[in-house]
This record gives sequence, C-alpha cells and structure tokens, in this order.
Amino acid sequence: MEIYRFIVLGHVQGVFYRKFVSQAMMKKQFQGYVRNLHNGTVEVVAEVFDEDFDTVLQILHEGSPASSVDEVRYEILENADFTTDGFEIRY
Repeated sequence: MEIYRFIVLGHVQGVFYRKFVSQAMMKKQFQGYVRNLHNGTVEVVAEVFDEDFDTVLQILHEGSPASSVDEVRYEILENADFTTDGFEIRY
C-alpha cells in the first residue's frame, strides 16, 4: 500500500466533483480526502493498494456529470502524516 497525492486538472470546481469523488471512494472503502486548491485544481490524497490504482484513476477521470477532467497527475508521498477516518471532503 502507498499513499498517493493526485492533482486533478480541468473543470473540476463548482460542479460537485469533490462530492462525486468522496462518495465513489467511500463506496470502494478507500481512506483519504479530497479538497479544492486555490489554483482551480482538486487534490486527492488516498491510501491505495497496487491492485486498486486503476480503480482510483477511473473514479478521478470520471468525475461528476458536470465536470470535465483534462489530466490527473500523481505522486507517492513518502513521509505522509496521514490520518483520516474513511474518505472525507476537506475545506
């Protein structure tokens, strides 16, 4: 298991993208959070097992019906101070 930080670019703020992602990730029982960033992108931090990586990418690319995802960038967080209970929306 790794902790990933995803940055989602596109039309992803003000279109229920965070709610869609949080509900889809909770349904699949992922741990993490989603939040808007000041530059118009969305950040997702999640604990992901190798076999679930493609599922996470699929959720992030799908997004809400009103959203339009152009790109999803990601990195592994080596020394993450990561605590959450489930999957949440952060503000």
